[in-house]
Amino acid sequence: MILKSIKYWYNNQWKALRFNLSANNNIFFIGFYKYLYNPGKGRLSSFLDEYSKKFKGDFTVIQIGANDGITHDPIHKFIKRDQWNGVLLEPQSDVFNTFLKKIYAKNKGIHCVCAAIGYQDGKQPIYKIGFSNMRWATGLASFSKEKIEQAFENGIVSYNCTQYRIDIPEDKNKWISEEAVEVISPESLIRRYSLNKIDLLQIDAEGFDLEVIKMFEIEKSKPKAIVFENVGLLSDDYNTCLALLHSNDYVTRKFGPNTLALKKPLGEFQKYFDR
Repeated sequence: MILKSIKYWYNNQWKALRFNLSANNNIFFIGFYKYLYNPGKGRLSSFLDEYSKKFKGDFTVIQIGANDGITHDPIHKFIKRDQWNGVLLEPQSDVFNTFLKKIYAKNKGIHCVCAAIGYQDGKQPIYKIGFSNMRWATGLASFSKEKIEQAFENGIVSYNCTQYRIDIPEDKNKWISEEAVEVISPESLIRRYSLNKIDLLQIDAEGFDLEVIKMFEIEKSKPKAIVFENVGLLSDDYNTCLALLHSNDYVTRKFGPNTLALKKPLGEFQKYFDR
């Protein structure tokens, strides 16, 4: 128990330090990723590392579901290192105000927006774990209440509560909370921020990744690369997603919980799809 408490304290201290170093664009933090960082060969991070360097500071990203901007975020280090431009969306107001807008406050090319993506501009309810604002809990937020209920049923919530010593309320009415969030369409987003290209569409939408890709009408918006989370997608939805991407001249590869789609021609990035 003592060792577990020490580990818990250490992890919290490290996360706070890492957040502050990044938010302040600390030269040692940036320098590590510029001069010392060496991603494993053949991994998604290796592709992103090489892909980002190709654009030499002229890189535009749209991120759907940015959360706190750093935890389990595959692109954070590259945004900071290579000074990307673009728009990061996170609909949860507490996460947005406490973390996301602060961690990118000194990155002039990055616009953080407290909103969700949708087919039309407006408002929509989002469902969350009602008794915790920890990263594992905010990462489960979804437009589907059923998704949150499933997280209780399949043990994800109880596992994390055990890990972080959180008591699940006896009153089930406190398990799930609801928040009305702003919704912005891809068309409005692209127009509002004058985005004339999308070098990367990064998606973490808790099982709605297929819908997000459909919303962006990729045949028109033509993102050069798309990274989306596959673990929350049903098998049929994942296959539909791949078919949609392939029909629009994307080549795809699964990297663990994420899938990369890259627009043809692949050029020097062909090696990431040779298996």
